Amino acid sequence: MSLIDLHSHKITVKACHRNLPPSRLYEEAIRHEPGTTISDRGALIAYSGEKTGRSPKDKRVVKKAPSADHVWWGPVNFPLDEPTFMINRERAIDYLNTCERLYCVDGYAGWDPRYQIKIRVICARPYHALFMQNMLIRPTAAQLETFGEPDLVIYNAGRFPANRYTTGMTSRTSVDLSLERKQVVILGTEYAGEMKKAVFTYMNYAMPGAEILSMHCSATADRETGSSALLFGLSGTGKTTLSADPKRLLIGDDEHCWTDDGVFNVEGGCYAKAVYLTREAEPQIFDALRFGAVLENVVYDEADHHVDFGDTTITENTRGAYPIEFIDNAKVPCVAGHPRDVVFLTCDAFGVLPPVSRLTPEQAEYHFLSGYTAKVAGTEVGVSRPEATFSPCFGGPFLVWHPHKYAELLTQKLKQHDAQVWLVNTGWIGGPPGVGSRIRLAYTRAIMDAIYSGELRKAPTEVEPVFDLAMVTKCTGVPEEVLRPRASWADPAAYDAAATSLLALFHHNMQNLGQGGAMAG
Repeated sequence: MSLIDLHSHKITVKACHRNLPPSRLYEEAIRHEPGTTISDRGALIAYSGEKTGRSPKDKRVVKKAPSADHVWWGPVNFPLDEPTFMINRERAIDYLNTCERLYCVDGYAGWDPRYQIKIRVICARPYHALFMQNMLIRPTAAQLETFGEPDLVIYNAGRFPANRYTTGMTSRTSVDLSLERKQVVILGTEYAGEMKKAVFTYMNYAMPGAEILSMHCSATADRETGSSALLFGLSGTGKTTLSADPKRLLIGDDEHCWTDDGVFNVEGGCYAKAVYLTREAEPQIFDALRFGAVLENVVYDEADHHVDFGDTTITENTRGAYPIEFIDNAKVPCVAGHPRDVVFLTCDAFGVLPPVSRLTPEQAEYHFLSGYTAKVAGTEVGVSRPEATFSPCFGGPFLVWHPHKYAELLTQKLKQHDAQVWLVNTGWIGGPPGVGSRIRLAYTRAIMDAIYSGELRKAPTEVEPVFDLAMVTKCTGVPEEVLRPRASWADPAAYDAAATSLLALFHHNMQNLGQGGAMAG
């Protein structure tokens, strides 16, 4: 049994278990967490309670010098004064000290040893401990012995609520980050993803300050050359699905940094969406959800514990967390050379954007700042107008500096390393939902293969007149009529109207970022 003394963190509980193996955490979870069980394939099934997703409106950052001058204050980073942070931290510590047993996870963020951050998580639930052991880079026994003091401490008291009458609190949930103290306090939410994203948020502050670009993207590498490709995209665009490519090596599915020497994964695991998961569609992810993995908020058959991934009774945001080693083609250590290709994925439900376009560096910066995708509104029976979503740098909720900081770093690195940027639409062609059709995954995979092979660098292009995009008009495995969106509409005038409407939304979003309304490029 590995116990740790946490008196330096004001934790007085004697039974503080440190970095327990998965088998022990399974045992602890089954014994002490009602409702926790094991799937027929060996994954730990756990439930996060009332909150089944992140609570971005309850995220707070302590406003204090010197970090205060660098933080992008506003709807992403709500300011919190330090006395209130200390009240919430004291509340979290008091709760943790009432527990009979606690769990401590020590691990690393960042596979490049030069930029590695030591993380300590203190929590009351074995499920949370196993989740973070999967998501952090796991230290060896020797590294654990010499781990020393952490660079970031997460106090997870998620079962205990914030006090709504405390200054600055707007609900019973609060996720607070102090950049000066290098501490995170979680109250009122047991959703495990809050811990993962707290680490990423901290990295999004620390890395750009050292002129390293932190990125919300997946990354793969060529098996022969080692050069990488980056895939940016919001939820539902295919970022994780397209990174699960058996022809390439997986560097990571969600969080990376780009240094002067190449790219590295921030995490030691993957946190994949599990809704509607099938082995036929996503065999790598399906097979990774085995012993040692965590399945979150899924519905299962009581008789044989077979998980029904199509049952969204609890939430559509069902998830699976597993070590990256569970993916057969993962490259460990998770580092690679400079990207040769950078792909911006968008699911355009307006049916306007071409399936693939080559971007100039100026257009790349514009679309990076835009972070566009679209959601399909409506019911299962009828579909109403699509809703545009803009998330700067394809990761707005996790940015700390202003988006311009990340965009400037991206542009600098693209030019320095001659990386080509592509805009790939995984959404609709021929019209919006109900009129057009979703681009087939097989076509998108063919486009990605042609990007990786270099075919599309030499492919012919035509100028798309509304967005001024160099749309690729010929790609192996993709019908030419699919590659020209306007030609795929029955009514070209309707296409023009939809494209003009979408462009206006881009302009409006960019004005909100202080960029003015002109399309770059």
